[in-house]
Amino acid sequence: MLGTLVNTLAIVVGGTLGLLLKKGISENYKTTIMQAIGLSVILVGVCSALKATDLLGVIVCMAVGSLMGEALKVEARLDALGRWAENRLSRSSQGGFAKGLVTASLVFCVGSMAIVGALESGLSGNHATLYAKSMLDGITSVVFAATLGSGVIFSALAVLFYQGAITLGAALLKPFLTASVIAQMSGVGGLLIAAIGINMLQLARIRVGNMLPAIFLPLVHFMVMQLF
Repeated sequence: MLGTLVNTLAIVVGGTLGLLLKKGISENYKTTIMQAIGLSVILVGVCSALKATDLLGVIVCMAVGSLMGEALKVEARLDALGRWAENRLSRSSQGGFAKGLVTASLVFCVGSMAIVGALESGLSGNHATLYAKSMLDGITSVVFAATLGSGVIFSALAVLFYQGAITLGAALLKPFLTASVIAQMSGVGGLLIAAIGINMLQLARIRVGNMLPAIFLPLVHFMVMQLF
């Protein structure tokens, strides 16, 4: 859990610093920085997606996972959670808290570094990947908080529970986490990260939250195949 705790702290510190700098950054700079981060997020997502070895499997996972997410209304539930947190914790009435919470949570949680890093931490006690992710997330949270507000800081809780659950569950899932399964999960996660970048650039409105179940389908598929 050490790597996840460091990652959580980095987001809190970076987000707090971003709030302090918020009034000192003009709108033009904020827009340009967000566009630069959006492009960078797309690059990270594409690089991760290219790790997938079974492209047809990725397509199937994305399609089935999206259907599941739509049926479960994952995106709507995430937005509702953000609005609830905003009403409880934020004085702002402009909805920025929910947007910051959901956007930052997806960026920090959905991706190969979060999955692989948490697995390495749980399986071997190697926290190097999560330490590197902590540095990236800390820098990104400064920019996010300066542009999206205080909701970014509370995304640290999502990272804590998400990565913590993977780390604690890694020992139980170890027999199923083959190299190919991890590659497929990273590939699907990479596509979702690229979609987040597209949303950040406002090129389209992709309901990434409803696609989240797709990232776990390679693991489910492998476990089912082992039974038969």
